[in-house]
Amino acid sequence: MKRVLTLLSLVLVVALFIVSCGNKGKELIVGASPVPHADLLNLVKDDLKKEGIELKVVQYTDYILPNKALADKSINANFFQHAPYMEDFGKKNNIEMVGVGNIHLEPMALYSKKIKNINDLKSGDTLIIPNDPTNGGRALILLDKAGIIKLKDNKNLAATTADIAQNPKNLKIITMSNEQIAPRLGEVAGAIINSNFAIDAGITKNEIILIEGKDSPYVNIVTVLKENQNDERVKKLVKALQSEKVKKYIEEKYQGRVIPAF
Repeated sequence: MKRVLTLLSLVLVVALFIVSCGNKGKELIVGASPVPHADLLNLVKDDLKKEGIELKVVQYTDYILPNKALADKSINANFFQHAPYMEDFGKKNNIEMVGVGNIHLEPMALYSKKIKNINDLKSGDTLIIPNDPTNGGRALILLDKAGIIKLKDNKNLAATTADIAQNPKNLKIITMSNEQIAPRLGEVAGAIINSNFAIDAGITKNEIILIEGKDSPYVNIVTVLKENQNDERVKKLVKALQSEKVKKYIEEKYQGRVIPAF
Protein backbone atom coordinates (compact mmCIF):
# COMPACT_ATOMS: atom_id res chain seq x y z
CA MET A 1 0.00 0.00 0.00
CA LYS A 2 2.87 2.31 0.88
CA ARG A 3 4.46 1.66 -2.53
CA VAL A 4 1.15 2.46 -4.25
CA LEU A 5 0.83 5.77 -2.36
CA THR A 6 4.43 6.65 -3.21
CA LEU A 7 3.80 5.87 -6.87
CA LEU A 8 0.62 7.96 -6.85
CA SER A 9 2.50 10.84 -5.23
CA LEU A 10 5.19 10.62 -7.92
CA VAL A 11 2.55 10.61 -10.66
CA LEU A 12 0.91 13.67 -9.07
CA VAL A 13 4.21 15.57 -8.89
CA VAL A 14 4.97 14.78 -12.55
CA ALA A 15 1.46 15.85 -13.57
CA LEU A 16 1.77 19.14 -11.70
CA PHE A 17 5.17 19.73 -13.31
CA ILE A 18 3.73 19.15 -16.78
CA VAL A 19 0.80 21.49 -16.09
CA SER A 20 3.16 24.11 -14.70
CA CYS A 21 5.39 23.93 -17.77
CA GLY A 22 2.37 24.08 -20.04
CA ASN A 23 1.07 27.19 -18.35
CA LYS A 24 4.48 28.82 -18.48
CA GLY A 25 4.63 28.13 -22.20
CA LYS A 26 1.42 30.09 -22.75
CA GLU A 27 2.73 33.23 -21.06
CA LEU A 28 3.82 36.00 -23.42
CA ILE A 29 5.95 38.84 -22.05
CA VAL A 30 6.02 41.96 -24.20
CA GLY A 31 8.06 45.10 -23.56
CA ALA A 32 6.40 48.35 -24.62
CA SER A 33 6.38 52.13 -24.39
CA PRO A 34 3.53 53.34 -22.14
CA VAL A 35 1.51 55.25 -24.79
CA PRO A 36 0.00 54.06 -27.04
CA HIS A 37 1.80 50.71 -27.11
CA ALA A 38 1.01 49.44 -23.60
CA ASP A 39 -2.53 50.81 -23.94
CA LEU A 40 -3.09 48.75 -27.09
CA LEU A 41 -1.56 45.63 -25.54
CA ASN A 42 -3.78 45.92 -22.47
CA LEU A 43 -6.75 46.36 -24.78
CA VAL A 44 -6.23 42.88 -26.27
CA LYS A 45 -5.32 41.04 -23.05
CA ASP A 46 -8.74 39.44 -22.70
CA ASP A 47 -8.80 38.49 -26.39
CA LEU A 48 -5.51 36.63 -25.98
CA LYS A 49 -6.69 35.04 -22.75
CA LYS A 50 -9.49 33.40 -24.75
CA GLU A 51 -6.72 31.98 -26.96
CA GLY A 52 -5.01 30.52 -23.90
CA ILE A 53 -2.29 33.18 -23.72
CA GLU A 54 -1.48 35.17 -20.59
CA LEU A 55 -0.10 38.50 -21.82
CA LYS A 56 2.27 40.29 -19.47
CA VAL A 57 3.19 43.87 -20.40
CA VAL A 58 6.49 45.36 -19.20
CA GLN A 59 6.71 49.13 -19.70
CA TYR A 60 9.86 51.00 -20.71
CA THR A 61 10.34 54.75 -21.04
CA ASP A 62 13.46 54.63 -23.20
CA TYR A 63 14.39 53.20 -26.61
CA ILE A 64 17.36 51.04 -25.55
CA LEU A 65 16.26 48.67 -22.79
CA PRO A 66 13.37 47.03 -24.72
CA ASN A 67 15.80 45.67 -27.33
CA LYS A 68 18.38 44.73 -24.71
CA ALA A 69 15.66 42.80 -22.85
CA LEU A 70 14.71 41.07 -26.08
CA ALA A 71 18.34 40.07 -26.64
CA ASP A 72 18.75 38.60 -23.14
CA LYS A 73 15.35 36.87 -23.53
CA SER A 74 13.80 38.42 -20.43
CA ILE A 75 10.91 39.37 -22.74
CA ASN A 76 9.48 37.47 -25.73
CA ALA A 77 8.69 40.47 -27.94
CA ASN A 78 8.62 44.23 -27.87
CA PHE A 79 6.36 46.89 -29.28
CA PHE A 80 7.76 50.42 -29.33
CA GLN A 81 9.84 50.99 -32.47
CA HIS A 82 9.76 51.33 -36.23
CA ALA A 83 11.78 49.22 -38.68
CA PRO A 84 14.56 51.76 -39.44
CA TYR A 85 15.34 52.08 -35.73
CA MET A 86 15.19 48.30 -35.20
CA GLU A 87 17.53 47.65 -38.11
CA ASP A 88 20.02 50.30 -37.02
CA PHE A 89 20.01 49.13 -33.39
CA GLY A 90 20.31 45.48 -34.39
CA LYS A 91 23.26 46.15 -36.67
CA LYS A 92 25.12 48.20 -34.06
CA ASN A 93 24.45 45.77 -31.20
CA ASN A 94 24.66 42.49 -33.12
CA ILE A 95 21.06 41.48 -32.36
CA GLU A 96 19.11 39.64 -35.04
CA MET A 97 15.60 41.09 -34.81
CA VAL A 98 12.66 41.06 -37.21
CA GLY A 99 9.37 42.91 -37.40
CA VAL A 100 6.40 40.53 -37.46
CA GLY A 101 3.50 42.95 -37.83
CA ASN A 102 2.74 46.59 -38.69
CA ILE A 103 0.44 48.14 -36.10
CA HIS A 104 0.35 51.94 -36.19
CA LEU A 105 2.08 55.13 -37.26
CA GLU A 106 2.89 57.95 -34.88
CA PRO A 107 3.43 61.02 -37.05
CA MET A 108 6.39 62.98 -35.70
CA ALA A 109 5.56 66.63 -35.11
CA LEU A 110 7.12 69.96 -34.22
CA TYR A 111 5.39 71.28 -31.10
CA SER A 112 5.58 74.76 -29.60
CA LYS A 113 4.18 76.60 -26.61
CA LYS A 114 5.47 79.94 -27.89
CA ILE A 115 4.49 80.22 -31.57
CA LYS A 116 1.47 79.18 -33.60
CA ASN A 117 3.01 79.01 -37.07
CA ILE A 118 6.26 77.61 -38.42
CA ASN A 119 6.89 80.93 -40.16
CA ASP A 120 7.02 82.65 -36.76
CA LEU A 121 10.40 81.10 -35.98
CA LYS A 122 12.90 83.92 -35.42
CA SER A 123 16.59 84.13 -36.19
CA GLY A 124 18.62 82.33 -33.55
CA ASP A 125 15.68 80.38 -32.07
CA THR A 126 16.37 76.99 -30.47
CA LEU A 127 14.76 73.72 -31.49
CA ILE A 128 15.17 70.34 -29.83
CA ILE A 129 15.17 67.09 -31.82
CA PRO A 130 15.75 63.42 -30.82
CA ASN A 131 19.36 62.25 -30.57
CA ASP A 132 18.95 58.65 -31.73
CA PRO A 133 20.17 57.95 -35.27
CA THR A 134 16.89 57.31 -37.09
CA ASN A 135 14.55 59.69 -35.26
CA GLY A 136 17.13 62.47 -35.40
CA GLY A 137 17.39 62.09 -39.16
CA ARG A 138 13.62 61.84 -39.41
CA ALA A 139 13.25 65.15 -37.52
CA LEU A 140 15.76 66.92 -39.76
CA ILE A 141 14.00 65.62 -42.88
CA LEU A 142 10.74 67.05 -41.51
CA LEU A 143 12.38 70.47 -41.13
CA ASP A 144 13.95 70.18 -44.60
CA LYS A 145 10.60 69.40 -46.26
CA ALA A 146 9.10 72.46 -44.56
CA GLY A 147 11.88 74.65 -45.95
CA ILE A 148 13.25 75.54 -42.51
CA ILE A 149 16.67 74.04 -43.23
CA LYS A 150 18.30 72.33 -46.19
CA LEU A 151 20.08 69.02 -45.81
CA LYS A 152 22.88 67.74 -48.03
CA ASP A 153 20.64 64.71 -48.70
CA ASN A 154 17.04 64.85 -47.50
CA LYS A 155 16.59 61.12 -48.06
CA ASN A 156 19.35 60.16 -45.66
CA LEU A 157 17.58 58.66 -42.62
CA ALA A 158 20.83 58.80 -40.65
CA ALA A 159 21.31 62.56 -41.18
CA THR A 160 22.67 64.56 -38.25
CA THR A 161 23.02 68.29 -37.60
CA ALA A 162 26.43 68.03 -39.32
CA ASP A 163 24.53 67.29 -42.56
CA ILE A 164 22.69 70.63 -42.56
CA ALA A 165 23.78 72.47 -45.71
CA GLN A 166 21.72 75.63 -45.20
CA ASN A 167 20.20 77.16 -42.05
CA PRO A 168 18.79 80.54 -43.16
CA LYS A 169 17.45 81.52 -39.71
CA ASN A 170 20.61 80.35 -37.95
CA LEU A 171 18.51 78.11 -35.73
CA LYS A 172 20.22 76.40 -32.84
CA ILE A 173 19.26 72.72 -33.14
CA ILE A 174 20.11 70.67 -30.08
CA THR A 175 19.60 66.95 -29.53
CA MET A 176 18.29 64.99 -26.54
CA SER A 177 17.00 61.51 -25.81
CA ASN A 178 13.30 61.17 -26.63
CA GLU A 179 12.13 60.90 -23.04
CA GLN A 180 13.87 64.17 -22.09
CA ILE A 181 12.42 66.39 -24.81
CA ALA A 182 8.76 66.92 -23.81
CA PRO A 183 9.56 68.33 -20.34
CA ARG A 184 11.82 70.96 -21.97
CA LEU A 185 9.31 72.16 -24.56
CA GLY A 186 8.44 75.38 -22.71
CA GLU A 187 12.11 76.43 -22.63
CA VAL A 188 12.59 76.61 -26.40
CA ALA A 189 10.87 77.88 -29.54
CA GLY A 190 9.88 74.35 -30.50
CA ALA A 191 10.68 70.65 -30.20
CA ILE A 192 10.20 67.68 -32.47
CA ILE A 193 8.67 64.90 -30.39
CA ASN A 194 7.43 61.40 -31.12
CA SER A 195 3.66 61.24 -30.64
CA ASN A 196 3.81 58.68 -27.85
CA PHE A 197 6.04 60.88 -25.68
CA ALA A 198 3.98 63.99 -26.48
CA ILE A 199 0.70 62.28 -25.60
CA ASP A 200 2.17 60.80 -22.42
CA ALA A 201 3.39 64.26 -21.36
CA GLY A 202 -0.04 65.81 -21.90
CA ILE A 203 1.06 67.96 -24.84
CA THR A 204 -2.01 68.65 -26.97
CA LYS A 205 -2.51 68.57 -30.73
CA ASN A 206 -3.16 72.34 -30.53
CA GLU A 207 0.56 72.80 -29.94
CA ILE A 208 1.51 71.16 -33.24
CA ILE A 209 2.93 73.60 -35.80
CA LEU A 210 4.36 71.02 -38.23
CA ILE A 211 3.57 67.34 -38.69
CA GLU A 212 4.62 64.43 -40.92
CA GLY A 213 2.33 63.29 -43.70
CA LYS A 214 0.52 59.95 -43.61
CA ASP A 215 3.00 58.58 -46.14
CA SER A 216 5.69 58.30 -43.46
CA PRO A 217 7.62 54.98 -43.56
CA TYR A 218 8.05 54.89 -39.78
CA VAL A 219 5.32 52.39 -38.91
CA ASN A 220 5.53 50.92 -35.39
CA ILE A 221 5.97 47.17 -35.37
CA VAL A 222 5.91 44.14 -33.10
CA THR A 223 9.52 42.91 -32.89
CA VAL A 224 11.01 39.53 -31.95
CA LEU A 225 14.36 37.82 -32.20
CA LYS A 226 14.70 36.27 -35.66
CA GLU A 227 14.71 32.78 -34.16
CA ASN A 228 11.23 33.40 -32.71
CA GLN A 229 9.49 34.86 -35.75
CA ASN A 230 7.21 31.81 -36.07
CA ASP A 231 6.17 31.73 -32.41
CA GLU A 232 2.43 30.99 -32.41
CA ARG A 233 1.88 33.20 -29.34
CA VAL A 234 3.34 36.17 -31.21
CA LYS A 235 1.26 35.44 -34.30
CA LYS A 236 -1.88 35.52 -32.16
CA LEU A 237 -0.72 38.79 -30.58
CA VAL A 238 -0.26 40.43 -33.99
CA LYS A 239 -3.66 39.18 -35.14
CA ALA A 240 -5.27 40.69 -32.03
CA LEU A 241 -3.48 44.02 -32.50
CA GLN A 242 -4.50 44.17 -36.17
CA SER A 243 -8.19 43.78 -35.35
CA GLU A 244 -11.08 46.14 -36.09
CA LYS A 245 -11.43 46.61 -32.34
CA VAL A 246 -7.93 48.08 -32.10
CA LYS A 247 -8.34 50.13 -35.28
CA LYS A 248 -11.51 51.74 -33.93
CA TYR A 249 -9.87 52.40 -30.57
CA ILE A 250 -6.88 54.14 -32.19
CA GLU A 251 -9.03 56.31 -34.43
CA GLU A 252 -11.39 57.38 -31.65
CA LYS A 253 -8.86 57.90 -28.85
CA TYR A 254 -5.93 59.50 -30.65
CA GLN A 255 -7.72 61.42 -33.44
CA GLY A 256 -4.93 61.51 -35.98
CA ARG A 257 -1.92 61.60 -33.64
CA VAL A 258 -1.74 57.82 -33.94
CA ILE A 259 -2.85 56.18 -37.20
CA PRO A 260 -3.64 52.49 -37.81
CA ALA A 261 -1.18 50.91 -40.25
CA PHE A 262 -2.96 47.66 -41.09
